[in-house]
Amino acid sequence: MATKVLNCLGLQCPQPILKMSTSVAELRPGDILQVSGDCPTFEDDVRKWVTRMKKTLLAVNRKDSAVIVQIQF
Repeated sequence: MATKVLNCLGLQCPQPILKMSTSVAELRPGDILQVSGDCPTFEDDVRKWVTRMKKTLLAVNRKDSAVIVQIQF
């Protein structure tokens, strides 16, 4: 099991979701994708993406203006 980290701070939606989508090919079942973003709609967009992709949202944390999510594949 591996963890891939994406820093999407400063990117406006839908750019973080597009970066996440391109990372899917590198991930195997059980891997974790950790993404940080600060776009106002980031958390809501991630929740919709996780549901659509049928993945598991493990955690949503906040640090200052950033939201950090962990998604299990």
